[in-house]
Amino acid sequence: MRIFRFIAATKAEHSIKIMCRVLGVSRSGFHAWERREPSARAVADAALSERIAAIHGDSRTTYGSPRIHAELRLEDDVRVGRKRVERLMRGAGLAGQVKRRRGKTTIRVQGVRTAPDLVERDFNPSEPNRLWAADITYIRTWEGWLYLASVMDLYSRRIVGWALAEHLRAELVVDALEMAVARRRPDAGLVHHSDQGSQYTSLIFTRRCRVVGIDVSMGSRGDCFDNAVLESFHASLKKELIHRRSWPTKAEARTAVFDYVETFYNRLRRHSTLGMRSPVEFENGTLGTDGASLAASRLASINKMEYKSTSTAQAA
Repeated sequence: MRIFRFIAATKAEHSIKIMCRVLGVSRSGFHAWERREPSARAVADAALSERIAAIHGDSRTTYGSPRIHAELRLEDDVRVGRKRVERLMRGAGLAGQVKRRRGKTTIRVQGVRTAPDLVERDFNPSEPNRLWAADITYIRTWEGWLYLASVMDLYSRRIVGWALAEHLRAELVVDALEMAVARRRPDAGLVHHSDQGSQYTSLIFTRRCRVVGIDVSMGSRGDCFDNAVLESFHASLKKELIHRRSWPTKAEARTAVFDYVETFYNRLRRHSTLGMRSPVEFENGTLGTDGASLAASRLASINKMEYKSTSTAQAA
């Protein structure tokens, strides 16, 4: 069957007679295959391939077979095997995004006291606003570098605070923290976990955490696994957005990051740790009415306002 499909695809370029002889099949067998009605399996594969292509496009061409399989199963209620999805994606030339190596943004200051590791790689709190993780990454544009600081609630893997700046000063991580605190209004006892970068050991950051009632936690030096969840988010942002094109202006990159975080990642992108649900869907499905309101409704109403005020301040 594969040989016949190859001959059919290339018969405009080469003689059918010669191809059949070279490939060791009969011309009569090929012509009989051509006249045969497509099987039910082939018809089903064609319809499924169309739906897979649509899902891939809706995901901004970022989904690989695991998330497309989850979308078919959870959203469309289609019973299909993962290997079949992989086969149809290969046939259609579809694939997810590939991760690239990351650069270095952690700057340590010798002799500065760091906080203890209160997490010890237990990244699964039982309720929201108990454990946040934070990290910094970089974005290259034609106008220079941008630096993104993110804060994630590890309960739902939702990005609850973030900030973009053209510098790596401590104010960057403080701005991200302020957004998270304003949105979530956590009770005292929340743990904020990060690496030992100078921004997180700075006096201005640790003092702000103390005022809010946040306990500061830091992973061990040089061990990426101690903050693996947030680093994984930044890796996804890089491969699904930043590395797919160049960025002529910083303003263009800022807008794209906002759209990715607030529109796609938090609300739509399926997360393997959450049973292939998005962070918003997971929070709304696992929290009570009051908790869901805290997690979703209030955030949805202030996102545009916060972004507009941030953009205005940066332009000034």
